[in-house]
Amino acid sequence: MARRIAAGAAYGGGGAGLVGAAAVGLLLAEVRLARRHVGNGTGERVPGAEGVYGRVYDVPGEPPLRLVMLGDSTAAGQGVHRSGQTPGALLASGLAAVAERPVELRNVALTGAQSDDLDRQVALVLSAGLPAPDICVIMIGANDVTHRMPPTRSVRHLSAAVRRLRTAGAEVVVGTCPDLGTIEPVQQPLRWLARRASRQLAAAQTIGAVEQGGRTVSLGDLLGPEFAANPRELFGPDNYHPSAEGYATAAMAVLPTVCAALGLWPAEEDRPDLTRREGFLPVARAAAEAAAEAGTEVTAAMPTGPRGPWALLKRRHRRRVPEPEAAAPSP
Repeated sequence: MARRIAAGAAYGGGGAGLVGAAAVGLLLAEVRLARRHVGNGTGERVPGAEGVYGRVYDVPGEPPLRLVMLGDSTAAGQGVHRSGQTPGALLASGLAAVAERPVELRNVALTGAQSDDLDRQVALVLSAGLPAPDICVIMIGANDVTHRMPPTRSVRHLSAAVRRLRTAGAEVVVGTCPDLGTIEPVQQPLRWLARRASRQLAAAQTIGAVEQGGRTVSLGDLLGPEFAANPRELFGPDNYHPSAEGYATAAMAVLPTVCAALGLWPAEEDRPDLTRREGFLPVARAAAEAAAEAGTEVTAAMPTGPRGPWALLKRRHRRRVPEPEAAAPSP
């Protein structure tokens, strides 16, 4: 299904549905009930976190690394109250510590955004007169599922965004669609349908992004065990967006891939580790495995193979993200 969705996105197909037509009426009824208990992603202020992190590593004449966040409310950091708790600030602080170099953070993510907003966001990132960022992190997909955007259309917009950013010279890491089946107020059968739709879209996003030269990290049910054990701790006040602890957990999974994309991770970490079930796989199979196991990285390996393009599937050791200091204003 993920391959069909990705192929439809690449070749202009109308789109395979994520759920059967018979389930749509029930799904919509369950959605209306769920929305009474969760936020809709548009009403809460998102703390501003743009600026320069890691000033302690400043070297005269050496510009900071440039990190840009794109996507929806998860990329923006909705659900927390302090700038240092947002995923952008956490990633910028962690990247600065690994690179021992300041990191300038810019965030163009929009609360409530769907994948069709990425064209506007990329245009902002690549505005005339601004250098291409060193690394872009995209988190998108949840609103595509809840608003029933055709998955082929969703993947088409994401693939185009990755292609434009890579052509401009930026590295790209995509945090794929999270598992909406972990949201506490969502009941069965919507929980099962949401999980199925989320994973199918995440796998298709992986195929589309990797084929355009990006890397992906599956967010999936990354926080599922923590949500189940401590829902009041890991969910934010709206019972929908992550809390500070939830964003920190996600940042720990994404940071190693961000560092690897910039050549900052130890070389031995880039070699497949069979004890962690890593290796080279056809990209569609790697995408399916990543969607089923949160925190898994997929990156392009070989453009052609016996079964099409191949990818490297990695299960990197997560790195604890240091507590961000207050960001200095951008120069």
